[in-house]
Amino acid sequence: MKPKISLITLGVTNLQASLAFYRDGLGLAAPDYQEGADVVFFPMEGTWNH
Repeated sequence: MKPKISLITLGVTNLQASLAFYRDGLGLAAPDYQEGADVVFFPMEGTWNH
């Protein structure tokens, strides 16, 4: 069996700064994010399908 990671959870103290870094800085899509939400998901190839 080939090992792989399908989900990474990262706890942060400033969600807006983290969102800006990953979405705006690295260009990762956050299609389901709604302003004021407590969580952001960045779907990537090989991760879960939601």
